[in-house]
Amino acid sequence: MEKRLCPECGEVIKGRVDKKFCSDMCRNSFNNKVNSDSTNYVRNINNILRKNRRILEESLQGEKTTLSKQKLVDKGFNSKYFTHIHTTKNNHTYKYCYEYAILPLENDMILIVKNKVEA
Repeated sequence: MEKRLCPECGEVIKGRVDKKFCSDMCRNSFNNKVNSDSTNYVRNINNILRKNRRILEESLQGEKTTLSKQKLVDKGFNSKYFTHIHTTKNNHTYKYCYEYAILPLENDMILIVKNKVEA
């Protein structure tokens, strides 16, 4: 019978015929290496989205708030990242970051609103 070797550490695999790794530690280590590039990319985008959401949450006073685009940028808001877009019947395009939305207005002003979230 042919000896099977662990793809992570090279140890001989003992046990079931379909076993691919010698231990859970080797399996986890191998899969973490394989997925690290895509995982880091997604993690970085999620961090930007969470930061944008926090900034919108902190900036919102009441049901809606108008402030300059520069104030959001100064707080670290990155307008290139949002979760979805909604266009109204009046052709206003809201960019959402989870339940918070921004609407560009005249003179580099931004309207911030919070969408009511249903559980």
